[in-house]
Amino acid sequence: MTDTARTARTGVPERPSLDGLEETWSRRWQEEGTYAFDRSKAAVRGRGEASDSPSPDGRSSDVYAIDTPPPTVSGELHMGHVFSYTHTDLIARFQRMRGRTVFYPIGWDDNGLPTERRVQNVYGVSCDPSLPYDPDWRAPDAPVDDAARKNPTPISRRNFIELCERLTVADEQVFEALWRRLGLSVDWSLAYTTIGPVARAASQRAFLRNLARGEAYQSEAPTLWDVGFATAVAQAELEDRERPGAYHRLRFHAPGGREVLIDTTRPELLPACVALVCHPDDERYADLVGGTVRTPVFDVEVPVRAHPLAEPAKGTGIAMVCTFGDLTDVTWWRDLGLETRVVIGRDGRLLPEPPAGVPAQPYAALAGQGVNAARRSIVQVLADAGDLVGEPRPITHPVKFYERGDRPLEIVSTRQWYLRNGGRDTALREALLARGRELRWVPEHMRHRYEHWVGGLTGDWLVSRQRFFGVPVPVWYRLDDTGEPDWSQPLTPDEDSLPIDPSDDVPAGYDESQRGMPGGFVGDPDVLDTWATSSLSPQIAAGWETDPDLFGRVFPMDLRPQGQEIIRTWLFATVVRAHLEHGVLPWRTAELSGWILDPDRKKMSKSKGNVVTPMGLLEQHGADAVRYWASTGRPGVDLAFDPAQIKVGRRLATKLLNASRFALGLGAADALRAAATEPLDRAMLAGLAEAVTTATTAFEAYDHTAALQATESFFWRFCDDYIELVKERAYGTGAGADSARAALATALSVQLRLFAPFLPYATEEVWSWWRYGSVHRSPWPTTYEVSRTIQGEGDPALLRLASDALGQVRRAKSERKLSMKAEVPLAEALGPAALLDQLTLIVDDLRAAGHIGKLDLLPDRTPELVIACAF
Repeated sequence: MTDTARTARTGVPERPSLDGLEETWSRRWQEEGTYAFDRSKAAVRGRGEASDSPSPDGRSSDVYAIDTPPPTVSGELHMGHVFSYTHTDLIARFQRMRGRTVFYPIGWDDNGLPTERRVQNVYGVSCDPSLPYDPDWRAPDAPVDDAARKNPTPISRRNFIELCERLTVADEQVFEALWRRLGLSVDWSLAYTTIGPVARAASQRAFLRNLARGEAYQSEAPTLWDVGFATAVAQAELEDRERPGAYHRLRFHAPGGREVLIDTTRPELLPACVALVCHPDDERYADLVGGTVRTPVFDVEVPVRAHPLAEPAKGTGIAMVCTFGDLTDVTWWRDLGLETRVVIGRDGRLLPEPPAGVPAQPYAALAGQGVNAARRSIVQVLADAGDLVGEPRPITHPVKFYERGDRPLEIVSTRQWYLRNGGRDTALREALLARGRELRWVPEHMRHRYEHWVGGLTGDWLVSRQRFFGVPVPVWYRLDDTGEPDWSQPLTPDEDSLPIDPSDDVPAGYDESQRGMPGGFVGDPDVLDTWATSSLSPQIAAGWETDPDLFGRVFPMDLRPQGQEIIRTWLFATVVRAHLEHGVLPWRTAELSGWILDPDRKKMSKSKGNVVTPMGLLEQHGADAVRYWASTGRPGVDLAFDPAQIKVGRRLATKLLNASRFALGLGAADALRAAATEPLDRAMLAGLAEAVTTATTAFEAYDHTAALQATESFFWRFCDDYIELVKERAYGTGAGADSARAALATALSVQLRLFAPFLPYATEEVWSWWRYGSVHRSPWPTTYEVSRTIQGEGDPALLRLASDALGQVRRAKSERKLSMKAEVPLAEALGPAALLDQLTLIVDDLRAAGHIGKLDLLPDRTPELVIACAF
């Protein structure tokens, strides 16, 4: 039977192609529910019960639940997303083929500052909560220009939120299209958004329970403040950036005419000075401790105190404490019980009036100025007064920024909500460290980052934000007869009424007419930190309190995949919430991604302008090729973006189509589950069994790269050597041909499943040519499955020997610039007798593949195999 006839009979296309597979199969997978979670097959699990120990036969009907990262939809997906989300999908596909009922949801993180900033930039608007809602207001149909962004149109809070919701819906559709094209095997029916009603209710419910247990509390305290975003910022959201500055040496005045010199980078905070601090062991200032000095220009008396954080070798060894210049100021202020003199407001400008005890006349030169202008002004005043010693000395130093901001943070005194996280509670800190030790970390060394973060916490988690598009803090406050709020006894809603918005909804026992009136109420205007909602992603996705049946089947989850840079935020915060609410870890394993580097080995980031977006690459090379590149990077290991590797992936997927077409054209489809009797066929299958073992073990260890390497290495030997060696025999008839076709059928079936997590489109396409159902719902291959095809024993070394021999014949032809189909009238095989005895087992296949007329075996002539060809 001809190749064409066999192909037509098995439904294999004449010219298989990767083009169009994404559209075809992504649609089919959705229509057929290929990746749908079937809760009826998921056993109800006990809280904290381990669930990833397969049964002895390698199969399990238990659930495998993944806490998929909800990507922020206020930007653009980049290759770093493709990298890490592909890794998660590899695990999901493997576990599904291992017989697990995979719970693989997707979420969209669409609330918070990034969305607000994007709306402001796209539509040229700003939120003014004092404005009334305008139901007739319409946003521009197209993105606005820079002039509109610089002079934004103020709109009401409700109009602004509606605009945020509109834009996030559009962004989510773009993101979903890309994820579907990439082939993520998520169950799209489980999709959620962090601003949706389910997530809002879960976030508010958790907060109210934290409040009832005393884990959430409100406090007026120094707060890190982003002037640009006009909101408080948590410790976990900080980053240091090197910025130019200058040391200014100021002259303070001690009793008896003594001068005390201090160095500061922030002279504009001089009116906020509340003390000078030196080290307890610094003899230079020991006589001043307990006394007072007077500030330059303002002539305010401030105490001199000792504190172990003072650095004798830094500057003059004595520091000015201001409320507040940096976090060390806050520590000194709190530890030493100092006064408070706040001079910087929430707008980043010096307040119009001086703090108590500071004279108004010299302060007037600074009032209302921005920080930089005030710095220039006070430097001139100090110089005129003779209290600036020498010239400012330029330096470069780390300055704290909000990770998404572009202006240095200030510290202002505000009333905020906090959640206990061990920063001020030793017992809770130790409990959270213990949780980190319970967790399986992939790779293991990432655990040290968690421990370093938890061990270094200096305060509780600030969870309130002064923004608009987020989950509202679900409380109101009574107003006394003068209209002042009672912060100590917040009014809370029933859980059944969640989600609520205190700015629109009314607490029980009140009506709308009492809002803002003496004796009435006022709603909390703040929203919760986006991490306060994202930290509940397992609970939100699992139906906490809304679907107890589902929650009992999938929580705690099995896997949290995420980026290493958000261990301190998302991972830690999720551990905190699950520990406080449920008393367990939220998942059993955390898999951390490395970073994507540009060709110069620099981390890709939008700020550096070296980000590569994926859609063009997916359109040019195909999803399988891009997934192949992503799969070459191990968890926790950085990977350079390399277009050449994507091309390698496309060649691999193309080869898989063509090799499969060829094997099926040889009649393999009709020989599945038949026995392989010939030595070379048994040897190939034995090598395949080794690849199955290696790939399975690697996947179980979350080392998908090793699984790919084992699978790919075998595949190329299978294509380049085995198929060439047996194709003449497979075209024939009789027992030898039957054996070859049986081996090809088993090898093709097994390799398609080994490749399925990596190349989902190509493998599904080939599977459809000759098998029923989806390859992605087929069982993961086992060594038992391979070995039952082998009649007798199989030795992988025999295929390697045959490959070596055939390779020498090919080299001989290549050196003579002959076609690989050129005849070799005579060849001699030299080598150890035992080796040539093995060669005799496959000599007919070697002669056919090498087009050798006569092959003589000459034992013990050389220490290793040599094939000499005569032309």
